[in-house]
Amino acid sequence: MNYQTNGPSPNTAVVGLQWGDEGKGKIVDLLTAQHDVIVRYNGGANAGHTVEVAGKRYALHLIPSGILNSGKRNIIANGVVVDPEKLLEEIDGLRSRGVTVEDNLQVSDRAHVVMPYHKVQDAALEEFLSKVTSGDRGSLAIGTTRRGIGPAYADKINRSTAIRMGDLLDTSYLQDRLRLICRLRTAELKALGVDAPPLDPDALAAQYAQFGQRLRPHITDTVYALHDAMRAGKTLLFEGANACLLDIDHGTYPYVTSSNCSSLGIPPGTGVPGNNIGRILGIMKAYSSRVGAGPFPTEQLNDIGNLIRERGREYGTTTGRPRRTGWLDLVAVKYSAMVCGATGVACTLFDVLAGFDELKICTQYRMADGSITDRFLPDARMLAHATPIYATLKGWTEELREVSDRKSLPINAAKYLAFVEDYLGIPIEMVGVGPDRRQTLVGV
Repeated sequence: MNYQTNGPSPNTAVVGLQWGDEGKGKIVDLLTAQHDVIVRYNGGANAGHTVEVAGKRYALHLIPSGILNSGKRNIIANGVVVDPEKLLEEIDGLRSRGVTVEDNLQVSDRAHVVMPYHKVQDAALEEFLSKVTSGDRGSLAIGTTRRGIGPAYADKINRSTAIRMGDLLDTSYLQDRLRLICRLRTAELKALGVDAPPLDPDALAAQYAQFGQRLRPHITDTVYALHDAMRAGKTLLFEGANACLLDIDHGTYPYVTSSNCSSLGIPPGTGVPGNNIGRILGIMKAYSSRVGAGPFPTEQLNDIGNLIRERGREYGTTTGRPRRTGWLDLVAVKYSAMVCGATGVACTLFDVLAGFDELKICTQYRMADGSITDRFLPDARMLAHATPIYATLKGWTEELREVSDRKSLPINAAKYLAFVEDYLGIPIEMVGVGPDRRQTLVGV
């Protein structure tokens, strides 16, 4: 049984090359027209993809961005941890705005469930760690969104304390599982200093069984669904949440998320082998941003950083937290492109840089011992001692939002993109010059 076509696979992956919030949702929305099935493969409701269509802004957390395009199938695959309550809120919110969410949304029966005690545990652990310091690291808190993502993934690995979406469809089984889990979780939460009544397994089972009944039409074996789609000649678009520098294995550990959010997470997160992906489009902002704790070499704790934040509307889609901002770090982006196997790049929020007299791009790091490196350091302790070495480019004053193609860009804006392409050795296939779907320049 072979449903591969000759030549490169028509399937595409969209992955973030920085610390998230690169504008992946907008790019997925654009590429959806060229694909039949849009697949989310990692993360949970801690992610937030913002898409603006015809002046309407949509914030999506669990549902793939392709849901805004009629006639497309959207799949939340097994690598995602699903908060059923949030998923239902998202479905209801989309329907109230006229977006169809019916059989065009499928959810893996193997996706693990984020339960209320995961969120309590997440918050309690962050509070506990925020009061503990370690040398020059300061607080040991990671800066999570407190959405229960880490504890849910931990239960997935623990196995005996995990709940999967398919379990919500069997009330008796769910109840038996929760009676064991709630005993353990109550003791753990008490040890973390949580002053709350013991968890009630029967009440939880009843509540989540109701969620399961509402979601029953969507819950299915998505591994077979994806392979069946490929056998039928359908094309897949994989939508990554978070980004490579937050990858649990390849990011700035320990200040990372709890999943493989690089392109390397697609095979285990979906059941689709990597050789079925022909195009990997890496998404990068024209500058850098980060949410939560962790080293950020090019961060600008000054008027420049504040201006970038306001012009780029750099506030979390999920939490509303102001993002940390700074100059573009190409050392980091080149590392992520290497790890993800990026075949092309989309540069987003390019319009935010208009109006600066000069722009800086980090091309190397100077370490504490005086040595210079052009290699990224995916270890928080080491990266914290890296000082950026910048190339300085001339800025431009012209606004970009009405530019219709790359040939019409101001000369210094064109030089900025050329510098990035030359450093990365990868073509920039798309350039975002505004928030709307149409404000994207396509072509190298």
